[in-house]
Amino acid sequence: MSIRARLLVIALLATLLPALIALQHYRDDRQAGIDADTLQLAGLAQGQVEELRQRILGTTQLQFGLARARDLTEGDRASCSAFLSGVREAHPQYTGILTVQPNGRLFCDSLRSGRELDLNDRDYFRRALDTRGAAVLEPAFGRLTGRAVLQVAYPVRRDDDSLLFVLLASLDLSKAMFAADRRLPASRLLLIDDKGQVLAVAPTTADDLKPGASVAGSALGRFASESRTAATTVVDMGSGGRHLWARAESQELASAGLRVLAGAPEAAIVAAADQRFRRDLALYAALAVAVFALVWWMSERGIRRPLARMTDMAGRLAAGDLRTRVDGPQPSGELGALAAALNHAAEALGAQRSDIEALHARLLQSQRLEAVGQLTGGVAHDFNNLLTVVLGNADLLAEPGMTEPQRQQALQMLIGAAERGAVLTRQLLAFARKQPLMPSEVDVNALVTGFDPLLRRTLGEQVEIEVVRGAGLWTAMVDPTQLESALLNLCLNARDAMPRGGRLTLETANTALYLRYSEQHADVEPGQYVMLAVSDAGTGIDPAHLGRVFEPFFTTKEKGKGTGLGLAMVYGFVKQSGGHVAIYSEPGHGTTVKLYLPRALGPRAAVERVPEEAEARGGAETVLVVEDDEPVRMLAGLELGAMGYRVLEAATGAEALVVLRTGEHIDLLFTDIVMPGGMTGRELADEAGRMRPGLRVLFTSGYTENAIVHHGRLDAGVQLLPKPYRRADLARAVRHALERPLG
Repeated sequence: MSIRARLLVIALLATLLPALIALQHYRDDRQAGIDADTLQLAGLAQGQVEELRQRILGTTQLQFGLARARDLTEGDRASCSAFLSGVREAHPQYTGILTVQPNGRLFCDSLRSGRELDLNDRDYFRRALDTRGAAVLEPAFGRLTGRAVLQVAYPVRRDDDSLLFVLLASLDLSKAMFAADRRLPASRLLLIDDKGQVLAVAPTTADDLKPGASVAGSALGRFASESRTAATTVVDMGSGGRHLWARAESQELASAGLRVLAGAPEAAIVAAADQRFRRDLALYAALAVAVFALVWWMSERGIRRPLARMTDMAGRLAAGDLRTRVDGPQPSGELGALAAALNHAAEALGAQRSDIEALHARLLQSQRLEAVGQLTGGVAHDFNNLLTVVLGNADLLAEPGMTEPQRQQALQMLIGAAERGAVLTRQLLAFARKQPLMPSEVDVNALVTGFDPLLRRTLGEQVEIEVVRGAGLWTAMVDPTQLESALLNLCLNARDAMPRGGRLTLETANTALYLRYSEQHADVEPGQYVMLAVSDAGTGIDPAHLGRVFEPFFTTKEKGKGTGLGLAMVYGFVKQSGGHVAIYSEPGHGTTVKLYLPRALGPRAAVERVPEEAEARGGAETVLVVEDDEPVRMLAGLELGAMGYRVLEAATGAEALVVLRTGEHIDLLFTDIVMPGGMTGRELADEAGRMRPGLRVLFTSGYTENAIVHHGRLDAGVQLLPKPYRRADLARAVRHALERPLG
């Protein structure tokens, strides 16, 4: 007997007779419950239709009276807006009342917004231009309020029939909805436009049927739009279960593209039938147990044992053993054919494995090339712009006819371009996790508190800042300067996501990421973290873009409003610090970025920083400058000489050692880290320290590799002046290195 025949016998024996009995009882009771409540739902929907009709009629009557008001026909914009504001206060069912000029421009409004608004793109306004004495209806989401409204446009004409203005009243649809009928459990009313968009709901619940949602293409949307179908139907609402829906119509609402639906859960309506069904189901289950006992004995010998051998083979195939086969005597029928197919599949998989591995290697190479191309293109674009400014202003400075103000302007533009290039380089190093960090124990609550005044000045008055500080917050082991930069980047992004302003929330808390979370995120170490979250109430991020927001040069902002490196820098800094970044976003509701910073768990050697407020002054000491790049070496020598220092120069570590062996008095070794010739700046410093114990050393580099940075952190006791640097930075660093106590 075939597998199909055996399974059919089992299914028929186990379910046929009890299922038929239970199904018949359930169908009879369920239909009776539906029939009893259908009329109540229909009446609820029809009552809502009549309510909307009366509100529309009242609106047109109000507009007819307002059209003759002198404040509208003869007053200025201010008096017109003041008059409409008073009208709206007396009629709170409207979100706004406006007058629109024939050219589509807003003249006055009850909200006294003073904003400029062009309604030429609205269908109801264009239709109102050609209408004589009748109101034009159209549902929409108001531009001034953002709420679902029914726009009632009434043209006001002069005695010569020329259009004076269009009087527009926005009827708040949420205030036009009945409460649900308490006799029908969990009943609700929906107002839907002809595009399937939900305009109003009463009452609101936690499901997807909210104002602004769309039911277009769904069973509910088709029922609402097809007036020729029956006035009631049952719709499967997914996780919300099956609902009974009734539809009510009127000519006025149909002309405005509006549909009214009343619905209630079918399960609640037919609860009694469901209870009886559960009773019958218990009887059915008892009978099924007996039948299944018999079926189990019958299927054990004919189905389970042969399938067990094939299942074992499938498991070994899944584990990668392509040499496995179904051994032993083969059963007849489809089971025997299945065993033969499995053996053949094992042979085919072995032949395909090598092809898949080769294809995977080519795919990885293609992805690497795509990422490198994107990064290279972004860097080339930004640096070419900066170089254009540098070269252009350098040419201008070479012109003999330039005035001093012109030279100063060109000089400032050249310096600004160079500084922007330095910022771009630091952002790229942060993304690549190659910037030298100077971590220390940081009180994140204190850092956020101290940062608050700067944020308020930077973000502007439209952004409301809320700080939620975690109690008993641990200290974090991070670079405080880089953390401030990351926090500023996140807050600026949040501000840009709220063009009309809104609330920005900064939150701190102690947290732990456990092994299960770590297993789901390969680059996350389980442990204790200090969480710093930045949340906005902005536009949110499209789910299609959410996975790319940390990529370099990826941005959804308008051209010229972002480099695409801000979030990449934040991500690189946190990862280099041993932390984790998570982002959550919902379009239309906002975005939250959470920084998980490693907790400081014990004493750590502090990294010395050059104080920014240190005096930028020179001296008379001797400085050995070691730099392989000749222009950079010459510039450093000239600047140090101008400060009063005696300067010695060397292009490589080997040349520097020759100078050191001469016995010449040297107070400070100022050396690049990455140099040709097989000797790094760190190796030079170590050798110089053996030759001249106590010799002071100051490192400089644009890219440190791993000479003085390990695990992304600057070695303790090391002083580093990052390239590029300004003259004042050089003066402070050299002075600090010379005056720093040894030891």
